Amino acid sequence: MPATKEKKTTKSSSNNEFDTATYLYWLKSMLLMRRFEEMAGRLYGQQKIRGFCHLYIGQEACVSGCVSALKEGDKYITSYRDHAHPLALGTNPDKIMAELFGKVTGISKGKGGSMHMFDKEKHFYGGHGIVGNQIPIGAGIAFSEKYNKTDNLCVTYLGDGALRIGAFHEAVNIAMFLKLPVIFIIENNGYAMGTSVDRTSNVTELYKSGLSYDIPSEPVDAMNVIKVHRAISKAAHLARSGGGPSLLEFRTYRFKGHSMSDPAKYRSKEELESYKDRDPIEQVKKMILSKKILSQDDIDTIDKNIKDQIKNSVEFSEKSPYPGKEDVYTDIYVQKDYPFLRE
Repeated sequence: MPATKEKKTTKSSSNNEFDTATYLYWLKSMLLMRRFEEMAGRLYGQQKIRGFCHLYIGQEACVSGCVSALKEGDKYITSYRDHAHPLALGTNPDKIMAELFGKVTGISKGKGGSMHMFDKEKHFYGGHGIVGNQIPIGAGIAFSEKYNKTDNLCVTYLGDGALRIGAFHEAVNIAMFLKLPVIFIIENNGYAMGTSVDRTSNVTELYKSGLSYDIPSEPVDAMNVIKVHRAISKAAHLARSGGGPSLLEFRTYRFKGHSMSDPAKYRSKEELESYKDRDPIEQVKKMILSKKILSQDDIDTIDKNIKDQIKNSVEFSEKSPYPGKEDVYTDIYVQKDYPFLRE
């Protein structure tokens, strides 16, 4: 379900409304992310998926609203919580699931696993396991777009914990100085692993972290996909018009722990339930039902079809082979015949 064109809005007599295709994209893309991640969590418990695994459950609007607001050719880069982004961009779920299984049919040929998804065709540049590593790379991608005089921009996601590293400040500074077409998105889910924002930062309104660089900055209720779409549209217009970067603090929440090994005992049940009451998928369902775009039976059918699609992805992954021993030496350097020391 790729969004390859900028979504347009149509005006009614009283307010601005998004077209039916956009509402359906939000529903289908977020349901795909949710059901995929739920399956990944079950498979991890069965030890069919191993290593690190970070789920995106609860944060789906951060990606869906972004993709719906942008256009074909725009670039995306994120950290290690990276399954949802290629799904929203239209990558075949078979390839993402196979990568989680470490199979050769995976999107990174079984060598990257959960934290290192890449899809060049969909303009998705990872998937980075080192905290904050993607931030200056995102600025570099934006520099390339400006240098080549394209109309594209780069969306650079980072977590609230990554905000503490020096590379964030270096990247924001040079992006403003050179007026790079980059949108920095802080996905503030309240916790850097298990440590809350107010225990790690003197400034808890994280969008203010960019104010010393004069970068346009604002907070966004990222549990609401419409608010995400509108904030990204505004930032994209600025970037494409030569105005440079923006910094958005997406205030969101993950319904699961930091990773599969995290029981999330550092937060209360009441806190979790308060955010589940604002579930971004349930909000979109209510919009679609109230506008009579679909019936509940239609939504249930879409959900069932997505679950069946993911079951097929699991079967595909289970049947796929692992990389061979000879693959250890491939995809390391551009030079095909690099003289590795093999003994």
